Amino acid sequence: MTTPVLEAKSLFKVFGRNPAQAVKRLQAGESRDSVKDAGTAAVIDASFAVERGEIFVIMGLSGSGKSTIIRMLNGLHDATGGEVLIQGDPITGIQPSRLRGIRRDRIAMVFQHFALLPHRSVAANVAYPLELRGVAKAERLAKAEEILALVGLEGWGDKLPSALSGGMQQRVGIARALAADTDILLMDEAFSALDPLIRREMQEQLLELQQELQKTIVFITHDLNEAMFLGDRIAVMRDGRIVQIGTPEDILTDPANDYVEQFVQDVDRARVLTAANVMERPGPVVVSESAGPRTALRTMRDARMAAVYVTDRSRTLLGIVSDRDALKLVRRGERSLGPVVRPTPQVVRENDVLMDLFVPAAESPLPLAVTDAEGRLVGVIPRITLLTALGPQTTETTEIPVILDPVPHAVIDEALAEAAVDGAAGEKEEVR
Repeated sequence: MTTPVLEAKSLFKVFGRNPAQAVKRLQAGESRDSVKDAGTAAVIDASFAVERGEIFVIMGLSGSGKSTIIRMLNGLHDATGGEVLIQGDPITGIQPSRLRGIRRDRIAMVFQHFALLPHRSVAANVAYPLELRGVAKAERLAKAEEILALVGLEGWGDKLPSALSGGMQQRVGIARALAADTDILLMDEAFSALDPLIRREMQEQLLELQQELQKTIVFITHDLNEAMFLGDRIAVMRDGRIVQIGTPEDILTDPANDYVEQFVQDVDRARVLTAANVMERPGPVVVSESAGPRTALRTMRDARMAAVYVTDRSRTLLGIVSDRDALKLVRRGERSLGPVVRPTPQVVRENDVLMDLFVPAAESPLPLAVTDAEGRLVGVIPRITLLTALGPQTTETTEIPVILDPVPHAVIDEALAEAAVDGAAGEKEEVR
């Protein structure tokens, strides 16, 4: 079992005249309101672990305690109770000099309001963490220019922060944190001060950077859609307590209580749920390439479909075959589907979000094919299932007609009967 990169164990933070007494009373079961005479409980018994390369989002409304938690993760706030561990090493209750070293070498932070030094150039701001480490000027400025290019600010290094837009200044803040080259990146509502379009652009850029750099990120936000878009896992906070931890899909489809359920009821499901969350087993609309045209026709007849998907033995999706093409093969006495398999017009991947599936689903002659990274058919999505998934509750789904002109069942039955008679006659001829 690997050690988490970052771990919080039973964290408490109480502000006031008698915080230790407040923690004891909270541990004994008293409520947040009942201990107000001893202090204000900002964080109550919070525990979680963040794995390497994970984006862990802590979200909640104002006053829920999320920003207090992130400040305890790097020692800006002392914990009243519990502990924080960095790769197994506690940082609570340690000497200030050692804590400063951990902040310098192992944890970087991006603030909500940029916190840039206005009198320094963009490159000098980015290079500041390296300056604190004693890195030579030429080396740290070269590194700064490299990081600026990574966040899309190549050529802006000699400008002052005042010459940049809000989105660009936030990129500088991210670049400064990346220049520190720490394993852990803490982001305290880093995008909340930005306009919606710039904010979305920054979210997308963060995910692009994460694919390349694989940092361990703790991201604080009050925006549920932002949490759902960015988070590998999400911790939902209310009144100082963590009320649920799970993947975006877990929280959206299986809320822990009424509070979480109400919190997520207006979330944009099309940007959170993926093809894998809603797909169905492909069995009724798929045949193996080796099955032959008669089996394909029977499958289409039984499923009331005018076409089926064709896979090889490893379930790699090869294409589709229509009832008309299969019927021609049966009448010619051919046994292989190969000559009439056509490319699949629309295919999506397991991780594609529902927002990206509407056009492919509308253009697909069959329930939309879902494949894994190796091209294997792992599921299908009927259009009605896609639409139902956008609602707060799921209902029983039924298949919808395909966009093809189906061959009448009577014609298929007649062709299959004739093929069976011809096959039997051929077997008798061989015996003679």
